[in-house]
Amino acid sequence: MTELTIRFDLRVPPFAETDHAAQHRACLDMSAWAERLGFKRIVLSEHHGDPAGYTPAPLTLAAAILARTERIEVLVAALLVPLHDPIRLAEQIATIDCLAPGRLSIVVGAGYRKAEFDMAGIDRATRGRQVEACVALWRQAWTGEPFEWRGRQLLVTPAPATPGGPRVMIGGKSEIAARRAARLGCAFLPANTEPSLTAAYRDECLKLGYAGIVEELAPAHVPQAGFVMVSKDPEATWRRIGRNALYDAATYAAWQDDSVRSSWVVPDITDLAALRSSGRYLVVTPEECRDLAARQGALMLHPLMGGIAPTAAWESLQLLENEVLPSI
Repeated sequence: MTELTIRFDLRVPPFAETDHAAQHRACLDMSAWAERLGFKRIVLSEHHGDPAGYTPAPLTLAAAILARTERIEVLVAALLVPLHDPIRLAEQIATIDCLAPGRLSIVVGAGYRKAEFDMAGIDRATRGRQVEACVALWRQAWTGEPFEWRGRQLLVTPAPATPGGPRVMIGGKSEIAARRAARLGCAFLPANTEPSLTAAYRDECLKLGYAGIVEELAPAHVPQAGFVMVSKDPEATWRRIGRNALYDAATYAAWQDDSVRSSWVVPDITDLAALRSSGRYLVVTPEECRDLAARQGALMLHPLMGGIAPTAAWESLQLLENEVLPSI
């Protein structure tokens, strides 16, 4: 059965024919639509200081989506924990889990954009240590019992409804992150498909005595195409949304501050033809979408990508509902 995922970042570039309030309303409506059609999860991410308004508050958005729905999972991938107070994060996440027990999962990210660390006044060099400290704190905090942390007595209440708290995974795109995930006893969701990352993760799990749960903690399958839009006339749709896609791709490429790129980043894109040939952004007919779902076993939708107006996004989603989903 095809695994269906829908994601939102709610970015609105200056040329977009929409605004942030409209995109947020559409996000909630589309989340309810996705649940009705049996989607497995909704994915949210986090960035700061983006002129186009990439969502900086994924936990707030997650709470709104979970309140609007009843069953679908919400995955925050990733929550950039070095930019936040870990105690406040523990309280917010526990509260959300009480609102929607077991439906929120967190991928902990160390962050990578220097501009975001500068904006927060945080030393980027400490991000790895902060990730490890945050996960350790959460595990103590979510017992609901008092504990000592950095010389202070803490009590985080209410405790999560899920015993031990929501599922916490570790993100990253380096072998250091992979080994950190193993040390923390967490699943690792890499930001790229480099085989050495999985190998490093498995190797560290084995060294630390996690041999019995290596498979359980293996990285999840990520579809190659991070944007799929269904259209009766793909060429006409590309003319309509091409500028949004180029903006989205160029922004992600510009944000890669370090030497390792995330798998969804398309480098050196100069025009729409090059972007289309990359395979990361797809506009397909219903028949092509059915074939894609069969090959991948999964579909990742990003209906409001790059500030696509809700009217255009809904046209695609309704076509998917009527002519693709009944056959996959």
